[in-house]
Amino acid sequence: MTLIKLGLIGDNIAASRAPDLHRICGQLAGLDVSYERMIPKQLGLSFDEVFDLAQSRGFEGINVTLPYKEKVLNRLRHLDGITAQIGAVNTVRFGPEGPKGFNTDYSGFVTAYRVAFGANLPGRSLLIGAGGVGKAIAFGLVALKATEIIVVDTNAATATALAATISKAGKGKTTARTGSMADLSTSNGVINCTPLGMHGYPGTPVPDGAFPGNSWAFDAVYTPMDTPFRAQAEAAGAEFLSGYELFLHQGIHAFEIFTGRRVEDLATLRTMLAAGVS
Repeated sequence: MTLIKLGLIGDNIAASRAPDLHRICGQLAGLDVSYERMIPKQLGLSFDEVFDLAQSRGFEGINVTLPYKEKVLNRLRHLDGITAQIGAVNTVRFGPEGPKGFNTDYSGFVTAYRVAFGANLPGRSLLIGAGGVGKAIAFGLVALKATEIIVVDTNAATATALAATISKAGKGKTTARTGSMADLSTSNGVINCTPLGMHGYPGTPVPDGAFPGNSWAFDAVYTPMDTPFRAQAEAAGAEFLSGYELFLHQGIHAFEIFTGRRVEDLATLRTMLAAGVS
């Protein structure tokens, strides 16, 4: 059986479950899959050097995470349509025509939201964090027919640029603007797309006691699953969507891009992941 080589490039990925997810997907699809964590600083290499290393070693593709989802754009020859609009990539497929970029954070979020909340619409959504994953989630909210997206980021220029992009993509059906934590009280949904809560990034972007009730919430962080943001959301009575669901669905979509195989048995996949099987 031919070995399919995959990998993940990122700075804070020691706790990532991506290797387990892709190896299990390989087992369920009848494929022999390896999946390697590649941390540029630990390898003593630049991002570009690690990217070249993966390609030269015959990898079918790589996932890309914080802080390289925008930096990788310079290395790609092709982008699929929605990914070009988003301006951030988390999945790269190496092929004879050169590296092609995709964003399965976008498709994974849309799928995860619909599985969790069905036909319920996002309403007015406060998006905290306008980086690579924030861009993908913002476009996902447009696809889910959010009425308004309020972008909050410590970098005002970044927030303004994303709000302008989303306003254009929304075509009058979804509006967008920049905002602040003062907008929490009138938001239907609150989304954390910052690294706060992740291993190595303690805390939460929401001030204590400010989380709105009767809302829904999503945390892009999934390692760990029980974050301070999640505790705030659940204490306020919000319906909570874990970043683990994004991790699961974006990974399934990425695996299909890498291999052409789609894993349909999600119950077995979840069971094997929970058991730590890989």
